[in-house]
Amino acid sequence: MNSYGQLEIERSETQVTMQSFQLGEHASTVPITSYNTQEWQKGYRSLDQEYDYWIDEIEGQIPPELNGTLFRNGPGRLDVNGQRIQHPFDGDGMVCAIAIKDGRAHFRNRFVRTEGYVAEQQAGRILYRGVFGTQKPGGWLANAFDTKIKNIANTQILYWGGKLLALWEAAEPYRLDPRTLETLGQEYFDGALQPSAPFAAHPWIDPASQFDAGAPCLVNFAIKAGLSFTINIYELDLKGAIVRQHNHPVPGFAFIHDFAITPNYCIFFQNPVAFNPVPFLMGTRSPGECIKFQPNKPTRVIVIPRDVASRPKPIILETQSGFVFHHANAYEQEGEIVIDSICYENLPAVKVGADYRETDFAALAPGQLWRFRMNLETKAVDRQLVEPRCCEFPFIHPAKAGREHRYVYLGAAHTAQGNAPLQAILKVDLKSEHRQIWSAAPDGYVGEPVFVPRELPGASGLYTQVEGDEDDGWLLTMVYDSQHDRTDVVILDAKDLEKGAIARLHLKHHVPYGLHGSFTPHYFES
Repeated sequence: MNSYGQLEIERSETQVTMQSFQLGEHASTVPITSYNTQEWQKGYRSLDQEYDYWIDEIEGQIPPELNGTLFRNGPGRLDVNGQRIQHPFDGDGMVCAIAIKDGRAHFRNRFVRTEGYVAEQQAGRILYRGVFGTQKPGGWLANAFDTKIKNIANTQILYWGGKLLALWEAAEPYRLDPRTLETLGQEYFDGALQPSAPFAAHPWIDPASQFDAGAPCLVNFAIKAGLSFTINIYELDLKGAIVRQHNHPVPGFAFIHDFAITPNYCIFFQNPVAFNPVPFLMGTRSPGECIKFQPNKPTRVIVIPRDVASRPKPIILETQSGFVFHHANAYEQEGEIVIDSICYENLPAVKVGADYRETDFAALAPGQLWRFRMNLETKAVDRQLVEPRCCEFPFIHPAKAGREHRYVYLGAAHTAQGNAPLQAILKVDLKSEHRQIWSAAPDGYVGEPVFVPRELPGASGLYTQVEGDEDDGWLLTMVYDSQHDRTDVVILDAKDLEKGAIARLHLKHHVPYGLHGSFTPHYFES
């Protein structure tokens, strides 16, 4: 048992064959194997139609104080005219907007009309190679020495500086109309970002930047590849202009998807992987299939000061080998940096020709929540398991970004042990060690939980401080209901998950499993 204590909701799963959880509005008994692979697979289908309608079928009641727009991004098209995408991360980005006001909600979805999306839809076939497995038809001859990758704009969606931006970490953002979701074009921030330059999909909002007289700012990064790798850091003011930018060379191959910030630092976990480009250049493999995890090498932690004038050089630390996709948050404490992250024992290889819908969950190590405590003087790194349950997509109160936080919300497995699809929302109280869980099993499969504070935003339109309890607010998540083959927008009380859903907004169709989203108190409904 780790120092955070065993989950209060756990039972000995070696002695029982059934486990009872609070499932929304009523208690129900669900088998330990809480999912059906064939039912889970149904969530990986393209949504070809673009919708625009008021959500009329609602169980429960939308809180009248909840007003604004939930934006969500993810791969919405998993085939091109019947030619299947080999990996969901290669799918074209589709943005959903759920506009909420006065107890009503409106749904809209649109594909991001990237240059590649438009070209493939006109051609009716796959024209580009994907990063994680997709090849053009025609075998290696059709793919050899073709290194052009399509910008799929499918990972995150964020409203900042009066602009709605669809993000993908390997290319520039696409700007959308926040009311109609119409694609307006690529965004270069008044020339500060060069064409085809990457702008990562995991920006953070510093709620009170010391470099901007306490005003919020957006902090993001990009990985520039070449003979060597460079981390570019961008900081944007409230108007959406890049006001600070600095670059840092990184030794070795930099496979970095996410990062974390504190008031003084940007923190990156450089996962121990190797990349062999030859199969990609020869047309036999995608870039993702050329990556190999190296379990005998440490994970490198790169700590880059945000104030490069006083401390221009990064601080390099090392910790035990592992693979990190996402970070929950980081903060500074008595000369140390504390960071909570989802860590995997390793990165499974992307096998050539494998069908991602046939995932053997039992054969894979789960993602778990770990706490890393890093001493910047001694460069010692201590790591501690916080949450053993399989979990992903961590989220915190937005005003706690870079500050000490008490609560982390996660998508999680229904059962306490082993690896499985995400079917539950888990709340971890890092102070009391208490856990709460809401499960959609056996028929539901959840996405990222987005926390929305109950308090009104500040003058900037952002949540920059915690006025009451840190967990006083709501969690919004999209849940695929395999029994009814549709997706629900579920609203939970973040203070008490176990009392069930406050409201279930039933969509008229399914939405393919997504990646990330954000909430803005601005109400956008055309």
